[in-house]
Amino acid sequence: MKKNTLYRLYSGAFIGLCLVPTVLMPFVKGDESKEKRTLAELPKLKTAEGELNINYLSDLGDYFSEHFAFRQQLVTADGRIKTALTATSPNTDVIDGTDGWLYYSETVDDYLNINTMNARQISGICHDLRLVNDYCEQNGKTFIFTSVPNKSSLYPEHMPFNYVPADAPDNYDLLSAELAGESFYLNMKSALADTDSSIPLYHATDTHWNNLGAYAGHCAIMGALGRETCPADNWTLEPNGRLGDLAAMIYPSEDAKDTQVNSDCEFTYQYQGRFKSFDDITIDTVCESGEGSLLMYRDSFGEAILPYMAEMFASAEFSRITPYRFDDSALALGDTIIVELVERNIPRLAATAPIMPAPEVDAAELKVPTIYEGEFGNDKGEPELDWSLIPVYIGQYGSYTLITGALPDTFFSGLETSVYITVNGTTYEAFRASEYSDCGNGFSAYIPADTEFDSIEIFTQCSDGRAVSVEVPADKLIRKEQ
Repeated sequence: MKKNTLYRLYSGAFIGLCLVPTVLMPFVKGDESKEKRTLAELPKLKTAEGELNINYLSDLGDYFSEHFAFRQQLVTADGRIKTALTATSPNTDVIDGTDGWLYYSETVDDYLNINTMNARQISGICHDLRLVNDYCEQNGKTFIFTSVPNKSSLYPEHMPFNYVPADAPDNYDLLSAELAGESFYLNMKSALADTDSSIPLYHATDTHWNNLGAYAGHCAIMGALGRETCPADNWTLEPNGRLGDLAAMIYPSEDAKDTQVNSDCEFTYQYQGRFKSFDDITIDTVCESGEGSLLMYRDSFGEAILPYMAEMFASAEFSRITPYRFDDSALALGDTIIVELVERNIPRLAATAPIMPAPEVDAAELKVPTIYEGEFGNDKGEPELDWSLIPVYIGQYGSYTLITGALPDTFFSGLETSVYITVNGTTYEAFRASEYSDCGNGFSAYIPADTEFDSIEIFTQCSDGRAVSVEVPADKLIRKEQ
């Protein structure tokens, strides 16, 4: 009897503990903002269309798993136990490094030098950046492109020992090698690595650089522009000065704050219009002591560098809009145009073309293409084209018609290939970026929206002397919705 009573008490206590998170769920709320994501909402029995929600039970399970009482405390306990005993992270987005350092798992491929872009993709990105620079110069603007390195690229010594990089260049090195010598390219990885500082430039438990790292980046950019930097000195450490975004993922109930680095710089710039947070899509600033105007396309790394840049320009717009715009309305915003992009997102440049009028070229100066070279035959009785291999999309985008798509491998050879599109006797040079190609065979061109045409000619000029062309009739063009 005594043994049975103990069993019952043990079972009752166990069941009671299991019920606590459910019973107290309406009364104990977690801080959703710490996890940097939107938690599941309480599902409804009917959909917005008034139909029965057949996924109600599974949605309800998701809601409970993300809202039960003391969830963040339990997740934190699990995180602390796993990182302490097994040196592994309970969250697949976070890598547990040494000495308390955490890394973002999306940067692993860059660190290991695997799944890198091919030569055609790298060449295409560089080609497109040169087109942007040429267009900015033609319009009297100064263009700078820079990529902020991943934390693991600058501080690899804290990565777990079992992460062993391959003996091969990564995307950053491949891009930097091809852009070396270009006046518009700033190698931020080299600039930060050469910074003489005993204080780390990145947060230990956050994805991003700290204020000192951002200031070093600011100095590198202003140096590339040949301008003075924002005065900042007397750097001091502020313990618990920033909530580390990576730490918040695995220790959500703690005030897992990282050390911030601050200077005695007194900023005088002011925000224009409505400013809510540094996550705003666009942020406008003015500064009486600043000179010139700036348009800076930035990502989350732009948060810390924004004050230093805003202080040095009379007016500035910081934008997170993609695709990047370089049309007349955008160029009117700044005498200086800067694109800042974190290393892990470099491949996006091969998938999304900037919005900019396609440069017109003199077709007479180009080599006359060989019509339908290779597998496509020609118009002299050879096999018809397989149009499924040449998807060409057209769509209206404001004041432009976008022509975009992908070409087969036979159109490309040599180290570099340029793609041209002829419409009604006018030839345009296309960007090499396209969402319809994952191997570097894409093209995109923004031409005037009022252009009417029955067909277009697409041809390539390759660095080894080959030239390939195809005429695409109107009935083979795929209409694309905006």
